[in-house]
Amino acid sequence: MKKTKAFFLMAFSLALMVFIVPAYAAETDKDIEAAAKNSYTFKNYLKDDNVKVQAKDGVVTLTGTVADESRKALAGDTVANLPNVKRVDNKLEFKKESRPDTWLMTKVKTALLFHRNVSATTNVDVKDGIVTLRGEADSQAQKALTGEYAKDIVGVKSVNNEMTVRKTTKGSQQSRDKVSGDRSMGDKIDDASITAQVKMTLLSHRSTSGLQTKVSTKDGVVTLDGVADNAAEKVLAAKLAGDVKGVRSVDNKMTVSDKVTEN
Repeated sequence: MKKTKAFFLMAFSLALMVFIVPAYAAETDKDIEAAAKNSYTFKNYLKDDNVKVQAKDGVVTLTGTVADESRKALAGDTVANLPNVKRVDNKLEFKKESRPDTWLMTKVKTALLFHRNVSATTNVDVKDGIVTLRGEADSQAQKALTGEYAKDIVGVKSVNNEMTVRKTTKGSQQSRDKVSGDRSMGDKIDDASITAQVKMTLLSHRSTSGLQTKVSTKDGVVTLDGVADNAAEKVLAAKLAGDVKGVRSVDNKMTVSDKVTEN
């Protein structure tokens, strides 16, 4: 009798799991799809693209079209860092730009968008690999920083910084300082979007593009792991990551290579 009862309970439990597990998986997949669509990346950087997100048992497939290769990578990295995602099959297509200058212009614009201390009114033009920046900066320091960031983007030969510095009164400057301070608190950007932005930033900049850096984010705090060739690279990686929108602080756990360069 006891064996029969035990067998019945086991059979009942297994039958119950047959119904519960698929239902739980389906609900999790819906949560993944919703999280992707509601992420900062999708709502801001990919809002004009046609990206379809489909999750099945934690495996996410991205289909549709985006403007360029960098947006394809940005979408994939964002989704890959969402909770419960096992793998991303990135099938997004983009129109391959035959003109190098147009491709580079998009790359520079995207890279500058991620930085909180770059003017939102920066206009970018490229001719023969030479970048021209126009628009208004809040200060001379912001103008110079925007130029330095653009100059460090992979593929840029040189930069003509024709930005002007906005004339401000004390009150208007204090107002902008408050907005900047609010941004530094995080802008309520989700961790997956922050991680994707930081990874793209480090890859885009010539000074950090060769680093094998692992990036993770929790509550806006970015952790960097990996190996830098020297202390300067380690410091620069943290500086670039810290200026990405939404980052509250950076925990730099990168180590410095002890290899000796032979002449």
